[in-house]
Amino acid sequence: MPLIYLDNNATTQPAPQVVAAMRDMLEAQWANPSSIHRLGQAARRRVELAREATARLVGVHHREILFTSGGTEADNLALRGILEAPARGEGQRVLVTTKIEHSAVREPAQRMGERGIEVAYLPLTEGGLVDPAALEAALDEHAADAHTTLVSIIWVNNETGAIQPVEALAGVIERARGRMSGKVYFHVDATQAAGKMPVDFSALPIDLATFAAHKFHGPKGVGALYIRRGVRLAPQQIGGPQERDLRAGTENTAGIVGMGVACELAAAFVADAAKLSACQAVRDRFERGVLELLPDAVVNRPPGEDSLVRLWNTSNIGFPTLEAEGILVALSERGVCASAGAACSSGSLEPSPVLRAMGIPDVIAHGSVRFSTCKDTAEAEADEAAKIVAEVVRKLSRSMAAAE
Repeated sequence: MPLIYLDNNATTQPAPQVVAAMRDMLEAQWANPSSIHRLGQAARRRVELAREATARLVGVHHREILFTSGGTEADNLALRGILEAPARGEGQRVLVTTKIEHSAVREPAQRMGERGIEVAYLPLTEGGLVDPAALEAALDEHAADAHTTLVSIIWVNNETGAIQPVEALAGVIERARGRMSGKVYFHVDATQAAGKMPVDFSALPIDLATFAAHKFHGPKGVGALYIRRGVRLAPQQIGGPQERDLRAGTENTAGIVGMGVACELAAAFVADAAKLSACQAVRDRFERGVLELLPDAVVNRPPGEDSLVRLWNTSNIGFPTLEAEGILVALSERGVCASAGAACSSGSLEPSPVLRAMGIPDVIAHGSVRFSTCKDTAEAEADEAAKIVAEVVRKLSRSMAAAE
């Protein structure tokens, strides 16, 4: 049975070039990059070349890139490094965010709220977007002059592919900085953006941004945090001088080098507008196929011109009255890999917090499945997957009707 992998927002297959580079590090350049001998310094050179490649992908200076174990650690370091720093002054600390963030931001936000940090959640427009006017109002209400305020927004939603208006939001934050004496920082979770669409962190007043290699055909277990020059963080992992004293521990050299290669490949991909358009056409073809066969299905997405508001590879489809877990199991038996929202939330019988925050009715949210393609997904795979989805949903619907 051929496998159709439509779970690329969870992880992607490492590119052959990535695997080859990592194998070389494990077999030939395995020394500790902190060692001063020749073998150690050869490993250090490979790490720094990877840092430069990673920086080029997102348009920043290589000294602004800090390697982590992935997007989750990078998100935690960004939030806690700003808001839990001991020397931020006596004013209240405020986190402004949304309820559609990845759990790597959503759960630390909840914990911070329990520990006395003020957490303000922004309202959302139809389709789960942040209105810049709502952000401006929130800053006026919560970000007083004596405060340290961090705005944390996910750039591309991991479940729906919704693209936030980051440029407009950054403009709101820049204006707020001009009228407030307190610090206002901007963090974007770019885990589903970097490597999949053109991004340039330096072109916007972004202070911190997180992303992970395994979302664009790199290895798992390695990610990066962009820290704009001049921004100071409190380290959350101590015990060594690695990564500018902000992230102690011997570096994952093979993973970092693999990330560097993945960034080089991704930079070429996102610069090819024709390729991005062709990839979106495959996703759209899959959606059309599902909706033609299942007219009651609902695509959970923002309204508007698609390429501006939704990432080219993500399709979140709700199948009313069904349960996503049952659909996923049945699809897996037929060779189709998909997920119900974030992969780290699989197994939960509750509707996705993201879909609930978007106002999706429970009858649809319970049966919503995320399908995510990659740059190599073929039209034939999209057609076959749509056919299998329709067959699975129809069979489950008949079984449910018989049981009633």
